[in-house]
Amino acid sequence: MFKNKYKGKFIAIEGIDGSGATGQVIKLSEYFHTEKIPAFFTQEPTNNVIGGIARGCLSGDFKVASAAGLQLLFAADRANHLEKEIIPALEAGTNVITKRYFLSSIAYGSVLINDRDWLWKINDQFLMPDLTILLKISAKTRMQRIGQNNLELNLFTDEESLQKVWENYEIIAKKYPNIIIVDADKSQEEVFSEVKNAVINLIKE
Repeated sequence: MFKNKYKGKFIAIEGIDGSGATGQVIKLSEYFHTEKIPAFFTQEPTNNVIGGIARGCLSGDFKVASAAGLQLLFAADRANHLEKEIIPALEAGTNVITKRYFLSSIAYGSVLINDRDWLWKINDQFLMPDLTILLKISAKTRMQRIGQNNLELNLFTDEESLQKVWENYEIIAKKYPNIIIVDADKSQEEVFSEVKNAVINLIKE
């Protein structure tokens, strides 16, 4: 992966389904708007053509022939996302915050594909975030949240699969730089305080 050489900062918010990533991104968006900090908020899969197909696979409305095919869709969507939206914004000096990025592909993909090296390889030429915030949540809390107005498109909703996904996240966090883990079992406001501080400290560098 290549480092960010652009004027804007690139930040990813990650975590298993039910970790509260959506809520944190919304609160960050509100904070940036109030403080008049230039920022572009986005997500993966995107709402573009390729991302729409990938999202259809996650919701069950569309199926691909294999787990590998789904990961290639994610990679194609990411490549388009970077070229058309993320990098132009960063070049203009705008900070970019995305909900989900390549960590999700590897963490979730590794549950279905027994070849993490291949997953790393198809993501290896993408832009590395300046900061990735990984939200950690207990099994009890995440299962409660998934059952209560969860806004995520869920690839896995059973506790065993989600535990495997989290273990994959922990493995990845040791491999790549600039990843911090935040305890998402705390209240949304407490979590946001940590998330906001990490993001603002990066932007002020």
